[in-house]
Amino acid sequence: MKIAVLGATGTAGSRVVRRLKDENVDVVAVSRASGVDLVTGDGLVDALAGVDAVVDVSNALPPNGSMEWGEALTTATRNVVDACGRRKVSRLVFLSILGAEDPVFDEFPYCVAKREQESIIGESGLNATIVKTTQWYEFATNPAAVVFHDDRVEVQDWLVQPVAADTVADVLVREALDTSGGGQVLIAGPERIRLPELARRRLKTLGDERPVHAIEPDLPVLAEGALLAWERAKVMGPGLEEWLASLRRETTR
Repeated sequence: MKIAVLGATGTAGSRVVRRLKDENVDVVAVSRASGVDLVTGDGLVDALAGVDAVVDVSNALPPNGSMEWGEALTTATRNVVDACGRRKVSRLVFLSILGAEDPVFDEFPYCVAKREQESIIGESGLNATIVKTTQWYEFATNPAAVVFHDDRVEVQDWLVQPVAADTVADVLVREALDTSGGGQVLIAGPERIRLPELARRRLKTLGDERPVHAIEPDLPVLAEGALLAWERAKVMGPGLEEWLASLRRETTR
């Protein structure tokens, strides 16, 4: 097979690329660094020449601040769907967020954009699978919820059920290789934890001893568990302790 990975240099994308190569798959690593812009569409159709499947883990930012991020995301997805159709790509796997369609996020532009992206894909007529996940362990220090100061770290007090990015990559690769797939796959991690505690544990493992302070979330429902897994989501490991152990191994290599 020949599989294109959109967003190939990111947290999920780099893992997907590595796993596909381990499976002896011919990989096309697509990113702005490779000369492809999903928002403008520049280079995209050419990049998908001869491709059997596409894994879209991109999080397209607008070029030069030319539009809102939500508009950039949906524009990118329309371009991806169009390019897949023109190249007769037989399989599309798209990464999204579990719970984004919850009405509590109606005023949260990023989640609204994720909904629209899923709708565009669902109406495309492509053989597509949408993989929806809870937050990742790696999100523990994401600027979307974390502010770093010289003497402390402030973390929004979200209640989360994190899954490992490596686990997400495994699922994405499995779905890309399964040409008979379709619909949605929902996955979540095995444990609930408050984001400030997760950040503290991750930072400590990385040797950062700055105190972590919980702050009010931008959306109160995030503290109440709006991002927790749905009942029909598949719970997948590793647990927190196992994930931290793997992080320690990586930092000592």
